Formats: sequence, structure tokens, C-alpha cells
Amino acid sequence: MSDVSEYRVEKRRAEAALTLTTGATVRGCFFLAGLRASHGGPERVADLLNAEIGFFPFELNTDGTRYTVLYNRTQLVVVTLLENTIEAQLDPGYSVAMEREVRMLLSNGDAVHGRVRVYRPTGRDRLSDYARAPQMFRYVETAEGTLLLNSAHIVEFRETSAT
Repeated sequence: MSDVSEYRVEKRRAEAALTLTTGATVRGCFFLAGLRASHGGPERVADLLNAEIGFFPFELNTDGTRYTVLYNRTQLVVVTLLENTIEAQLDPGYSVAMEREVRMLLSNGDAVHGRVRVYRPTGRDRLSDYARAPQMFRYVETAEGTLLLNSAHIVEFRETSAT
């Protein structure tokens, strides 16, 4: 007789740093499913954050003690992926989507310089089309790594030339 429930779903951990509206940055892990029903392959951090509203579980590791907290998605400004920095490249159509070099100003005063992909047909792949995308959390690839930005905390953004 096993002590493991038949309803248990195995999860994998994905390390990240969360920047919150309080100004705090915390490091820990997301819990991600091995498979995602909405697309082939494993669940990504963006899938988890865009799937629902409200709270999500996040594991902190403080002085060797692990514990899980619930964070409110609306209070999350930036997610910095610490492991799988190619997560954005797993989007279908990544290689053919229009790439735009951008500078974004966030509600906490930080500026982000990086690249975004606009998944729209030719002629409708402008930065303004990206601005109207329905996903709350969006990938930005920077020189330092891959970020997920909460679009509710993007104050302004503009296209820049690649340097």
C-alpha cells in the first residue's frame, strides 16, 4: 500500500527571482507540470502565470529551510528566469515572429532593454500590435537573460535600434 495519492501530480521546479511591487526581490522556485494541455511539451513559467488570475505558489529557500508562499500575480512586476533562459524560444512560431528591440519603463522605475517577439501576420506585427496582445505576462529577452514582465506594470515602451 503506497502513501502517495493517486491524485498527486508530479511537478518540476524552475528557479526564478521575483521582483514585487513592494520593491523586494525574492529567489525561489515555481512548481511546473511535466505536460501542458494547451500545447505540446512541458509547462513553462509563462503558461503558469497566464493561466489564471489570483495567487500562485512559489517555494522560498531561506537559510536551508524550504517553505511555500502564495504570491498575488497583480503584485508581481518582473520574473527573472534563472535556469531555462530559452523558455521564450519554445513558443510556436518563435523563429518566424518579428523581433523588435525595445526599451520599457516599469512602474517601479526600472528600465528594461531587450527584444520581444510579435506573433502577428506580416503588416500587423508592429510594436502597437504587441501592446494589444492578451497575455498578462510577456517574455523579454535581454543580454542578461530572459524576463517575464507583467504588462500591467509597463508604464511605457518604445522601439529602439539594435546596438
